[in-house]
Order: sequence, then C-alpha cells, then structure tokens
Amino acid sequence: MPKDGKLIRDLTTGSVPKTLLRFSTPLFLSGLLQMVYNMVDMIVVGKFVGTEGLSAVAIGGEVLQLITFVAMGFSNAGQILISRYVGEDEKDKVGEMVGTLFTLLGALAVVITGVFLFSYQGILGWLNTPEDIWEFTRQYSVTCVWGTFFIYGYNLVSAILRGMGDSRHPFQIIAIASVINIVLDILFVGPLGLGPFGAALATVIGQAFSFLFALRLLYRGREQIRFAFRPADFRLGRETTRPLIFLGIPMVIQSAAVTFSMLFVNSYVNSYGTVAVAVTGVARKLESMIGVVSQAISSAGGAMVSQALGARKLERVPKIVFTALWVVAIPASLFAVVTVFHPEWLFGLFSDDEAVLEMALIYVPVALVQYLGATLRPANFALINGSGNSWLNLAVALLDGLAARIGLALLLGIELGLGIVGFWYGNALAGLVPFLIGGTYLISGLWKKRAGRGRGTTAAKP
Repeated sequence: MPKDGKLIRDLTTGSVPKTLLRFSTPLFLSGLLQMVYNMVDMIVVGKFVGTEGLSAVAIGGEVLQLITFVAMGFSNAGQILISRYVGEDEKDKVGEMVGTLFTLLGALAVVITGVFLFSYQGILGWLNTPEDIWEFTRQYSVTCVWGTFFIYGYNLVSAILRGMGDSRHPFQIIAIASVINIVLDILFVGPLGLGPFGAALATVIGQAFSFLFALRLLYRGREQIRFAFRPADFRLGRETTRPLIFLGIPMVIQSAAVTFSMLFVNSYVNSYGTVAVAVTGVARKLESMIGVVSQAISSAGGAMVSQALGARKLERVPKIVFTALWVVAIPASLFAVVTVFHPEWLFGLFSDDEAVLEMALIYVPVALVQYLGATLRPANFALINGSGNSWLNLAVALLDGLAARIGLALLLGIELGLGIVGFWYGNALAGLVPFLIGGTYLISGLWKKRAGRGRGTTAAKP
C-alpha cells in the first residue's frame, strides 16, 4: 500500500483531462501488460508450433472468455459502487463490499470451473473446432480453466483498488503475472517443447502469483479499506449485496451477450478452416491493442463519473465523456495508419505462414471499423457504468450482443453471401451500438437524476 496511507483518491477535483490521464495511465500500463501477457501465448506458440498451435490458442482464448465474463461483470459493478461510496463519504460500506465480492466471486469461480470441466467437449464442438487442432485446443482450454479462481481473484482485488482511486497497484500486480508468463512461456514451449499445454500452464502459474501478491497487498491495507480479513468478514453484506446484484447482473448479462454472440459468429468463422481461425485470432489480438487504451479510459472515466455523481458535481460529467473520446482517438488513429500501410508486418509478428498473411490483407478494412468502435465505446461506457444505470447496460447488451452482432453476421455472411468477410463485418459493426445508446443518454440528461444516489438505488430505472 502507499506509504502515505492515501489509498482513497478524490477524483472530483482538478482538471478533468489531467485527472483522467493521471488515473488512467497506470490502468493503461496494466492493460498493456495484460495485452502482452495474452499475446505472448500466441506469438510463442505460433513461432514454435506453427499455424495449428496458433489456431488452437486462438480458440482456447475464446473459451477462456466464457469463464471470465462473470468476474468482469461483478468486479466492474463492485468498482463502480465502491467509487460511489467514496464520493458519498460512506467509507464503512467499502469493507462490507469487499467481503461481499470475495464470497460471491469465490463461490462462482468454483461452480464455473466444475461446469466447464464437465462440458468442454460440447463447447469445443459448438465452436466448430477443426479436427486437426482439437487436441491442442483441448490441452490449452482445460489447463487454463484451472486458473479460474486466480482470474476471479485478480479481477476483484483490482476492482477494489481502482474503486478507491488506486490504479498504481493493479499495474504492479499484472506486471508480476506478465513477467512470469513471458519467461515460462518461452521455457515451456521452446526448450521443453510442451506446445499449447506449456503456454496455458505458464498462464496459470502467472495468474496464481499475481493473485497471491494482490491478496497480500490488500491485507496490508486492511485498515484503510475497513476490512479485517476475519472469517466473519467474508460474508454477503446486507446493505451491499442488493446493489451489487442489481448492478452486477445486467453487467454480467451485457458481457455474456457480447461474449456469446462473438463466439456464435466465430463458430461460423472457424468452419472455414485453420488459416481462417489463425487470421481471426491474430486480428482480435491486434485489436486488443486499441482495447487496452479503451478499457483504461472506460474504467478510469467510469470511476470519475461515479464519484462526480456521488459528490453532485454534475458539470464534470460531460467533460469526462468528451475527454475520454479524444484521448482514445489519438492512439487509435495512429494504429489505423500502421494497419493500412504495414499489415504484413503486424500479422507477421504472430505467423510466417503465407496463407495467413494473404488472408490478413482481406481483413484490413474490417479492422478499421473495429478501431472506430473501440474509439467511440469507452466514453459511453464510462457514462453508463459510472452512473450505475443497470437497465441501460442491459439494453446495450441485448442490442449489441444479440440483435446487432448475430443479426448482422447472419445477414452479411449468409443472406448476402459474403462468407467469412460478412461475419467479420457483422462483428465489427455491432461495436458501434454502445456509442449510439450512450450518446443518446448523454444528450437526454437523464444521467443527472442519478446524482447522489446510494444505498442500493443504483438499479433504479432512469
């Protein structure tokens, strides 16, 4: 913990751009390491094992999303509520929320691990996993799922810290996991020749170390977060469970809708063979480079909006939204230029296969649409999540995940006969939905009605 003891940071004072950049920079660096952390598996396996191993890790990564969206939804909800308690100066509720998060996410991690271990064959079949990479994919997926508890633990501790204005320590946590993962990846996949299984094992070990470090960090700051780590503290708090459930479930549904719709689209993409799987997997990793900035700004902006509403400083909210927009637009534009003029170099980082590089050129226009969505989304999610509007989150989930992504993919890919390109575009265009909904919400001013709301009212209708 910080030596000065100032774990809880006031995000409602000072210049909005400076505050947003100062708070989001550690989040960005954390996301950057997280991206490297996730990309190393594909790069190392792609270079040492080839296109088959690269494709297996790509599908295995999709499977991993199925077990993480619950953690992301409830962790993000917990972060928003903790920020709200800080803004309303109700710090006693922070400790109660910590206990609620530990109990709820710990139980969910155990249940989801068990369910996946009994159903993974059906999941891989639903994703149309090519037969020539089935065993590689099984090894990677099953090994990664054993790290579910650590993934959930890292997400909840990071959410607690960010909710209280501490974005520096989550960066340190992911830095530990990244270094361990990179070193072990090279060792396991290279000299030891363990293939995708080795890459997955390195990931799990890195996650375990990062969670243990995070837990130790939280324990050292137990007085500041009002959580004593006694057995009685690990319970569902009476005054925090209800708002967490009411805000968390729509956010989980949102993540689930987007995740399942993407997997639905990818199940069609996977049917085009190993090369198509590899190109799509690499493309998603490249798009995650913009996603790193988007996620950092969305998370930081959401915490700032939540504290601003809690403190009734309404004039800061539009400034936060517009600042978030241009902050993401700058790196997204630069990355778009690199993608257009040097696509072979970007995809060549992962694979030397000529077939992969040739198909990658077809994907370039789709990538530009993806970058546009990644630029527009974070500002709007900062407003929606920061205001605690669970019903609007649910609307985004249903329209983005189910109606737009699946509907557009089937229309373009099957009805209009565009094939794999149609499925790619369907997925990319759906990413613009949050901007349309969030922009309307901002202009309407309905978010102002949520100022100063606490004590479980975050689930009220706008």
